[in-house]
Amino acid sequence: MRSSIICSAGMLLAVALVQPVGAAVPDSRIEVLSNRADLISGGDALVQLDLPTGVRASAVKVDLDGTDISSSFALRTNGKVQGLVTGLVDGDNRLTSTLPDGSGARLTITNHPIGGPVIAGAQIQPWTCQSGAIDAQCNQPAVYHYEYFSWRTRAFADYDPANPPRDVARTRTDQGNIVPYIVRVESGYIDRGSYRIAVLFNPSQDWKPWAPQRGWNGKLVVPGGFSCGVQHGEGDPANVLVDDPLSRGFAVIATSLTDNDQNCNMVVQAEALMMLKEHFIESYGPVRYTIGTGCSGGSIYQQQNANGYPGLLDGIIPQCSFPDTFTTAREVEDCALLLNYWNSPDQWGSGVSWSTAQETAVTGHPALTTCQSWVASGFNDLLNPRLIADSLSQNCAIDAGVAWTPENPGGVRCTLADYMVSIGGTRPQDGYANNPTNNIGVQYGLGALMSGAISPAQFVDLNAKIGSHDINYDFQSSRRDADTVVLAPSYRGGLINEATQLASVPIIDLRGHDRIDIHLDYHSFELRARLDRANGNHGNQIIWMSPLPLVGAKSWPKDSLTVMDEWLSAIEADMRALPLATKVAEDKPADATDRCYNAAGKVLGDLSACRRGIQQYSQNPRMVAGEALTNDDYRCQLKPLNPYDYAPIGFTAEQWTQLQQTFPDGVCDYSKPGVGQQATVPWQTYANGPGGQPLGDAPVSDVFSGS
Repeated sequence: MRSSIICSAGMLLAVALVQPVGAAVPDSRIEVLSNRADLISGGDALVQLDLPTGVRASAVKVDLDGTDISSSFALRTNGKVQGLVTGLVDGDNRLTSTLPDGSGARLTITNHPIGGPVIAGAQIQPWTCQSGAIDAQCNQPAVYHYEYFSWRTRAFADYDPANPPRDVARTRTDQGNIVPYIVRVESGYIDRGSYRIAVLFNPSQDWKPWAPQRGWNGKLVVPGGFSCGVQHGEGDPANVLVDDPLSRGFAVIATSLTDNDQNCNMVVQAEALMMLKEHFIESYGPVRYTIGTGCSGGSIYQQQNANGYPGLLDGIIPQCSFPDTFTTAREVEDCALLLNYWNSPDQWGSGVSWSTAQETAVTGHPALTTCQSWVASGFNDLLNPRLIADSLSQNCAIDAGVAWTPENPGGVRCTLADYMVSIGGTRPQDGYANNPTNNIGVQYGLGALMSGAISPAQFVDLNAKIGSHDINYDFQSSRRDADTVVLAPSYRGGLINEATQLASVPIIDLRGHDRIDIHLDYHSFELRARLDRANGNHGNQIIWMSPLPLVGAKSWPKDSLTVMDEWLSAIEADMRALPLATKVAEDKPADATDRCYNAAGKVLGDLSACRRGIQQYSQNPRMVAGEALTNDDYRCQLKPLNPYDYAPIGFTAEQWTQLQQTFPDGVCDYSKPGVGQQATVPWQTYANGPGGQPLGDAPVSDVFSGS
């Protein structure tokens, strides 16, 4: 199962891209191995020629737009006729291979600048590049240095090939190859972001994409960063010097644009990862499969992109996970509004007061500290267009003088929606980014009311006064509606993760139990519920739980990579003519099961063992208001207020009148899909503007006959 991108919209290419050695083909064929032929970037592409039996590579003429490049191709040591095509111009390039009899194949390769964009649409401006950038796209030549793992210190240190140290460890890869534990780290810039590649590399040996060194096992690990940010400039990628995968032979690659803390735009994340993988394949060779890792924001990048852009990540290991950015941001905003109400007792109605237990019941969280942590961390600032200098999450990275203020309405708006304006488009009334944020029809505390945890008076007063924040994040007493035009594209493009494409992706969810902070257990089961609804099962997802917050069990990083590798290897070896999703479900290793751990890392059994202990799954404010565990009804459809819906709760005439005034158009009807709710359509491109459109089938070569 090669980690190529896609062969058609919505279909992961689950078979090898290259013919077995000696396989007969009826006609010649040109295949681009490093990416789809229409998504190439950087001016080069790794290409393979599939030739009819008996035709020698040396007898084939290859030209690029009329220039003979036959010398770039040869029968390589891997038994394939391959070559690195360079000199591609931006736009369409015609590659032609001609056999001795005059027949052959043609393929159009569409090249894009190495600084982007490819599929993400108009790039965010302003954008600050690193020192040393040679142009406004942050381009700069790649540099290389070496690290080695010391058997003496058990740590990485600088390696000088001209003066090699004496304490270089040796490592046995998972392919059984024993090699010096020397790692080459490549650092460069792609798509206006920095990247790093780390791989076992002997500096005394050559490496070609068709003849990689024996230290690499053909597989990738891609870590992601925490949090969620809207940074307007090039940053640093996640750490790639990670002992466990490197020592096994994995290459570890990362770009700053898949670090959620810096870039919360999932389409730019997908574009940057696609471009980095293309560069890797052109430099190091085709990839067997790619595994994503990361906690919190690192889980968001994995789960969003595996669903919206299948094939970029073949297996994912989210830790302390959230399914996507948008539904997580909604919980943050609900917390901000609830805390604003509870912290304003002088505005409460006559006779209304709140205990901490009652407030907690409305949030659905185990403790009020979860909402307090969301707001104290500044995550609600992602809805605020102002530059917030002291926010942990809203790292806009622009000068205050160019930031939006009421006095500078044309300034840069530091919101998540504005950061994704190339996807969602702008509002006609003010030119600001369309924003899905809303709380129309939401009955905060409904479940707490029905259970008797809060009184009718509290329920009525809360909903009458909770209000909302407007497009500029100023508080208003009325509720806020979504810019509904952006809802359908948000579902279709995967910004709201419907899990439609995830059945073909093995998932090991690592859930360290958290009852007081923001990483609550229910988020793992939130995605499971979406998988069940979209695919009828969750056979591709396993959950490991432990009472230690965030980290879970210390053995998890190593154990989960082992199980994921076994899982993907089994799928790779499965030659049955079955859908990939079926193979994912049926090829699980025996130990790829739900697990409950204790604090010492001992497996206690399945998840029922955790339910018997201290770990209890919680909710969020929308679930208390009646939304299902799937938690993705972003803007609900409405139904009329009906007193029978609250039986046996009784409201006074005054309270009922107040509810009618609060909900003049009705309340949420969670029995119906949300406004614009629909399945994810994979591989959306925004090159032609906001809203997106599917890429469609990948280009294939045309055959022509001899004269």
